[in-house]
Amino acid sequence: MNRTTPVSCNATLIVTSHRVFQPDLNEHESVFGGKILSLVDDSASVAAVRLTHKTVVTASFDHVSFLEPFHLDDSMFLEAYVTGTGTRSLEVFVKIIGENLTTSERFVGFTCFITYVIEDSRSTQPLPPVKPVTEEQRYIVSGYEKRTAQRKQRRAEQASLNNHVSTEFPWPL
Repeated sequence: MNRTTPVSCNATLIVTSHRVFQPDLNEHESVFGGKILSLVDDSASVAAVRLTHKTVVTASFDHVSFLEPFHLDDSMFLEAYVTGTGTRSLEVFVKIIGENLTTSERFVGFTCFITYVIEDSRSTQPLPPVKPVTEEQRYIVSGYEKRTAQRKQRRAEQASLNNHVSTEFPWPL
């Protein structure tokens, strides 16, 4: 792979669908958030591997937004594509479009960004940049640098927090 030639966001695009059934639901009769996150991570990793052709691990989920609930007999169309790259890390945008199968009404139910990291620490060649094709992709890709700076700040804050997190038992032994 030529690492300087941009790769189209569409070359990394994955689309999956899931019909909502009873076992997917929580006590509010909507899809359990953990189920959504599992579907998202599983599917979005395919977009990441399509670009890297290497084993990747999930580093972070951010800007996670549960916008509208998915209900019994809705369908969920998950779309994911790479929106930014570094040397060993890359960002994938994910959205889930819901569709009421009775009325055909469509809605944006979920969005997030996931950062994946190439597992092999010896991988030092920068990943190819991505080239947006659609208006949505141009808008989302244009915010990559800002989101990267926010993640760097959050990592510093997390490191500070970790220095104050105890591993001691919280109860007397």
